[in-house]
Amino acid sequence: MSGGAGGSERPEERQRFPPPGKSLPISVLRQNGLLQALVWGAGQPACTEISEELRQAREEWEAVEEIQSGLGGTSASAAPPISFNEALQYFQTADLSECRVRAGPCALALSRGVVLKKVRPTVRRQGLAALVHFLFGPPRLQPQLQEERELALAMAQCGLDDNKSVHMRILQTIYKKLTRSKLGCPRYGAHWEELGFQGADPGTDLRGTGMLGLMQMLHFVMDSQTLPLAQEIFKLSQHETQNFPFCIMSVNITRIVIQALREERLSRECNRRQQVIAVLNDLYAAAFLQLYRIWKWQHKTIADSGFLLKELELSTKKKPKQLLKSLEAYVNRSPTADSLQQPSFPSVSASGCQASEEINFTGVCDLQIELEGEARLI
Repeated sequence: MSGGAGGSERPEERQRFPPPGKSLPISVLRQNGLLQALVWGAGQPACTEISEELRQAREEWEAVEEIQSGLGGTSASAAPPISFNEALQYFQTADLSECRVRAGPCALALSRGVVLKKVRPTVRRQGLAALVHFLFGPPRLQPQLQEERELALAMAQCGLDDNKSVHMRILQTIYKKLTRSKLGCPRYGAHWEELGFQGADPGTDLRGTGMLGLMQMLHFVMDSQTLPLAQEIFKLSQHETQNFPFCIMSVNITRIVIQALREERLSRECNRRQQVIAVLNDLYAAAFLQLYRIWKWQHKTIADSGFLLKELELSTKKKPKQLLKSLEAYVNRSPTADSLQQPSFPSVSASGCQASEEINFTGVCDLQIELEGEARLI
């Protein structure tokens, strides 16, 4: 009985339509010849009512595709997630001459209409401070690693560019990983505030960290060992009472890491591992882990952020090796080990509470950029 009407279906017709219950992306459906014939009429006259109905359906489909678009009109499905290594390779080969730091007098650079001065690769010390640092300070970064340090600082001076597809892919990947969404999102919008940026444009919050701030976030969410930690921190940032702006906090930690690099606090570890950017990424994750533990276990709120960031800055500069060992222990832990560990961060004393009121947690855009010396917390 296989010769009945059901068995006369041609192979091309079976390929044209999916099995029952299986859906196809809109972009695939629009390429279907029969669907296009229905929408456009295939050159055949049709009644006015049907044409109007099909026109409205086509507009609705185009609107859905526009919502899914996250890269200025490009379908989000056409912008695959970018790995950290791919993004790093892009910056290694890109022309960053305008962003490179210089050992000599600071050069002027124009960014978003604001004249900024490029930071030096290391902090300048004078007088007694220079002598003490020379005699008792950490070792200098080895010559073969200085180019990698300059690359990291150049990325920190490189702003988010809508015209660079790699920049947009980095932004989209961070969004998808943190929200666990398969769809992209528009370049501008309130959804970035939900991630912890200050407004609809993440680019305005990167001043002082530039693309390095996004690159460290990218590494955080793309490394299989730190992705669960990143998602746990993001979940805590959405807590009803313990909430905090995740991305702004991340940018603050990147600024601390940059300053530790410029003060040569990381030279010993970089020389030992013969790496710079990998050390920066690990220290960033370690500092975020430290902050997460204190915030969660001591039930901190946004009112405590200023004091905690100040303490985190001191810990990052004075005990980077200890933080890195803590991160190593965390990624190698058993599933229940983390709940048994107690944070080594000091509790906020009465005087500390007073200090937290004096140090406001503000955004990157509110920072008065300093050209020399210690960087202020933002």
